[in-house]
Amino acid sequence: MKSRYVLADKIDTHCIQILELLFIASYQNREEKLPTIRMALRRTDVLKFLVRIVWELRALDNKRYAELSEKIHELGRMIGGWKKGLESKTPR
Repeated sequence: MKSRYVLADKIDTHCIQILELLFIASYQNREEKLPTIRMALRRTDVLKFLVRIVWELRALDNKRYAELSEKIHELGRMIGGWKKGLESKTPR
């Protein structure tokens, strides 16, 4: 039972970290922004992984898991689009 609370805390922490990274990136210049966006994408991938573990432990029902997974997937697509846009505008 304790592991569920630890995982829930980790999920909360990752959500806050993602929001923080996106907020920071919104105020950075183009060169600084790309590494921050990449970090937000990595945190999003870890968030997906943690939610899946909680679901596999049966601490999350199928319906709620599907809802959360879709929202996290959508978030990843949006951040990925931001990253792609930055990469296309940044000279190599």
